[in-house]
Amino acid sequence: MKNVAILGSTGSIGTQTLDVISRQDDLKVVALSAGKNITLLEKQIRQFRPEVAAVWDEEDARSLRTSVSDLDVTILSGIEGLIAVAEWHTSKVLVTAIVGMLGIRPTIAGIKAGKDIALANKETLVTAGHIIMPLIKKHKVSLLPVDSEHSAIFQCLEKDKGNAISRIWLTASGGPFLGKTKEQLQNVTLADALKHPNWSMGRKITIDSATMVNKGLEVMEAKWLFDVSLEQIKVLVHPQSVIHSAVEYADGAVIAQMGTPDMRLPIQYALLYPSRRALPGEKLDFYSLAQLTFMEADEETFCGLRLAKEALRQGGSVPTIFNAANEKAVALFLQEKISFLQITELIEASMDEIHAIMNPTVEEILLTQQMTEDFIESRYCS
Repeated sequence: MKNVAILGSTGSIGTQTLDVISRQDDLKVVALSAGKNITLLEKQIRQFRPEVAAVWDEEDARSLRTSVSDLDVTILSGIEGLIAVAEWHTSKVLVTAIVGMLGIRPTIAGIKAGKDIALANKETLVTAGHIIMPLIKKHKVSLLPVDSEHSAIFQCLEKDKGNAISRIWLTASGGPFLGKTKEQLQNVTLADALKHPNWSMGRKITIDSATMVNKGLEVMEAKWLFDVSLEQIKVLVHPQSVIHSAVEYADGAVIAQMGTPDMRLPIQYALLYPSRRALPGEKLDFYSLAQLTFMEADEETFCGLRLAKEALRQGGSVPTIFNAANEKAVALFLQEKISFLQITELIEASMDEIHAIMNPTVEEILLTQQMTEDFIESRYCS
């Protein structure tokens, strides 16, 4: 039996993780955490019977304790609660499905407690890869990517360890605005941006896909996960989302991972690694594929990708500034307080104005996040 803890169990990745677990007899949920959705969390607690669960707000925790008082479960709150879930003594695997930089400290705690990490929180590596990767080696735990693209690369590399990588081809659907010009994006609405053509994801990551900031974050993440340079990572727009990513070797051979756009596949692979098991759902039908198309990303229109690459080149705390500015800007866009194009404008302004720190500590990363949020608040929300 493999015991699993999940940070962010009520979100898109978290709920799909629980769906995967519900179909496997040798996976057991022992710890859960959620943000504010205590109604869904209570349902999950009753179905999966974890030993501990955590929510962010103590008032919500008190309410949940009353709701599940008939069950043998400990209810915690705050960052201490998240860290307790991450470190939970009976778990073997920690799924980090929290959105945003909130996942950094619990992920570090999980690694130090000897947990294998099924990573769905890309911000952890984007902002703290220089801290996370040495810790993974020091504590001899596994880091298993859950993102579709990074899981694909991981799978392509598995049988060819030790062979020289020439390039990584990181695929992108192009999002709902593929082919649009900057002028055409001037007046797009929140509803327009939330209509992803292929993937079913949470609201924040769906907006990140529309701006292609998400692909920029994935470029940064790939650098740390696979120990490659920025120049070796190529973004390839592939609207059909059939090829999830590919690895090109020194001899010119390209190995790709293909499948239907179903996040349960990389989730299940991370949880059961290195085993593969049956997964219900639609399978790839080669006979029905009319064509697979590929194109270069438009980094002028979708400048979030260009800015991400620049943040990675500069290094230090600049990726944190990029990420924190995006988190704040997307939150404002989801509240319909700024326009779609202002998201990347705020990112660029933050990168220009905020002082960078080389080789930042966790405390300096979190301070940089706060400075970035304060900058946007003072400049654009007053």
